Amino acid sequence: MTIIGMCSPMRSPWDQPMDRCLRFFPCLVDPARRSALCVKLILVTVHLVYVGVLFLIDGDLIEKTKKEPLYTICYLLLFFLTLIQYFATSISSPGYVLDAMMTVTERNVLYRKTSETSNLPASSKNGSFVVSVEGTQAGKNVSGNNAPTWSKLVADLYPMGTTIRTWTCSYCNVEQPPRSKHCHDCDKCVLQFDHHCVWLGNCIGQGNHCRFWWYLCEETALCLWTGILYISFLKDHIKSAWWQDAIMIILLITLSISLIFLLLLLLFHSYLILTNQTTYELVRRRRIPYLRGIPERVHPFSKGACRNLYNFCCGSSSVYNMERLPTPQEIEDKSRPYTCMDVVTCRCC
Repeated sequence: MTIIGMCSPMRSPWDQPMDRCLRFFPCLVDPARRSALCVKLILVTVHLVYVGVLFLIDGDLIEKTKKEPLYTICYLLLFFLTLIQYFATSISSPGYVLDAMMTVTERNVLYRKTSETSNLPASSKNGSFVVSVEGTQAGKNVSGNNAPTWSKLVADLYPMGTTIRTWTCSYCNVEQPPRSKHCHDCDKCVLQFDHHCVWLGNCIGQGNHCRFWWYLCEETALCLWTGILYISFLKDHIKSAWWQDAIMIILLITLSISLIFLLLLLLFHSYLILTNQTTYELVRRRRIPYLRGIPERVHPFSKGACRNLYNFCCGSSSVYNMERLPTPQEIEDKSRPYTCMDVVTCRCC
């Protein structure tokens, strides 16, 4: 008599519900996506706990809401806007090199087909995206007649004599424009790569850096406002039930640590914006080939604080903007010490 299934692995009671869940939600099969979803659930839960405890324990806040509802409405509006901005940033595209390359390729194919059928020039748009390249002049769009291929486009952004192997990604096998980097978490090359945010489960790059900065502003304001409400409760009810005070003090301590971290992060990214840098370029400056030999106090891609801020805030999210490497003459001009005349002429702006 043989026993069938003697060596088959024992199945956990949770395996069958998990299989059903994965069948209905195929996206959860990927461990990275499951991890990102768990992080999002944790962050939303933390937000709900902080706000929920405040409204459950602080009776004065409820009374104040009945008398002056506008104050609480503004607070809750900031709360929901912060969560909306968080999810909008987490699903936004950071600007992938492969997408920009496909935009250029499809535009060239469309131009050839249009040229064969009519004398009208082809449109420069691929869906809702346009590739813009910064040239020796104020800037130039890569659309129009005799549009270059992606390889030629990228080669023009590097100094003469640079081999194609230098800027070709060994993982994606695509030519990378300057300031691009392959993200191992997303497994894609990102334009103007800043960092991969674990809390968002997404890369921060050219396409969503502005969204990320606004999310930091809203999250910092929400933490500050929530901390003020916690402190107000402790001042008015310090002799109330000890367990309420203990809960509020513990939450206030963790909130204060989060607020310090958010303020430092907000100031850090504001500095990066004003100098047109990325976190990756600042941290790994000596390891990036195109930044070697440039003095650390020189920001090669900066166009002045005002113009950097304008391009960051007012730049279209539907444009893949690629910056060329500065020439030695431009680096020398940026390295020149500031004089009184430079201050008068607003050289730093």
